[in-house]
Amino acid sequence: MHKNPDISIIIPFFNEVESLPELYDWLKRVLKENQLRYELLFIDDGSSDQSWKVIENLVAREPYVRGIKFRRNHGKSAALHVGFQEARGNVVITMDADLQDSPDEIPALYRMIVGENYDLVSGWKKKRYDPLGKTLPSKFFNYTARVVSGIKLHDFNCGLKAYKNDVVKSIEIYGEMHRYIPIIAQSAGFRKIAEKVVEHHPRKYGESKFGIERMIKGFLDLLSLKFITKFSKRPMHLFGSLGTLMFVTGGFLTVYVIADKLYKQYQDLPLRSVTDQPLFFLALLFVVLGVQLFLAGFLGELISRNSGTRNEYSVQSKIESSSRLTPNDTRFQSNRSANNRNERPRREYSPNPKPTQEKSDNQKINPSNTPTTPPSSTKEEILKSPNPKTEGDAEKSPRKNPRRYPKKRPRPENPGGETNS
Repeated sequence: MHKNPDISIIIPFFNEVESLPELYDWLKRVLKENQLRYELLFIDDGSSDQSWKVIENLVAREPYVRGIKFRRNHGKSAALHVGFQEARGNVVITMDADLQDSPDEIPALYRMIVGENYDLVSGWKKKRYDPLGKTLPSKFFNYTARVVSGIKLHDFNCGLKAYKNDVVKSIEIYGEMHRYIPIIAQSAGFRKIAEKVVEHHPRKYGESKFGIERMIKGFLDLLSLKFITKFSKRPMHLFGSLGTLMFVTGGFLTVYVIADKLYKQYQDLPLRSVTDQPLFFLALLFVVLGVQLFLAGFLGELISRNSGTRNEYSVQSKIESSSRLTPNDTRFQSNRSANNRNERPRREYSPNPKPTQEKSDNQKINPSNTPTTPPSSTKEEILKSPNPKTEGDAEKSPRKNPRRYPKKRPRPENPGGETNS
């Protein structure tokens, strides 16, 4: 197993026991011909046939194959999310296991990521071998996704895509969001997105695992994704704006209804009761909806502020100047010494200073540094010894704080031996 493969190929599957051996042989041939270091990640989305047995046999004899099996069916988005977390290659390729996506397109997709520095390259099945009931809803769906997202892709739901490793590590997909990976990547800051026409093959084994209900789920997921990518950190901007607009509209209609009644009363014109007018109930509805939307935005702000991901952002790189001074830098030390040149030097203070002994003129120096006094006396002898201050001994006791109270020099004796008269 390569520690840093050039390419990781993620293949989610569900009950594809017939196509898996043929797909593996096709992939191995293409990757060996292009001399790419690779790894294959097969994600079993809770298959009920013998598909997992095929993967176990491949892993037993091939060191570049890995397999992950779900306990039950979670969907394609969950399988891709797990595969993205496990991918180690510099380029990540996703493809379906039904042999409709051609492995021969992988080298060209790889070169577009590495050579042309695209963040994401999506396949475009320009010529599809699918029934009309599947292609027409897909075209309408892709048109809606282009209008909502602004990304000019013709086939958002193509399973054959190529990514930089940074892209798959920076996005999160769930539910049915695998159809909108380009939109999610763009919202994460990866804007170099391209498209390549790829070859599409008719289905060889089995039948499609997706029904018409995926279109309904797809549109709901598109609306959810648009809201999350734009207003997830500022829900008050959406709900507060709509609520304020409805509240102001309802208030204006209320003022109009009341002013119209007062005017007709002043002019003695026929009039109806306010509660008999539909406009009054419409104004009341707008006011109530405006208050509710405003409160919804306020609660959304509270939830967003308490979220643990409110300040998580995608950072691409960080740079610093190499000439920044550090405390250990010699230039920093020289500048610091120049600034402190006029300061008074600090003296070290010890709470328990060692006593110093004043030497007399008659005291001889001991060159061997050996003690000339007898060993320390006992406690009783110390108590019986006379006080040096009272006996006028030449040696004085050490002072407690030599820094504050410097020692006095002894007064010299009368040099002439004269006495004071």
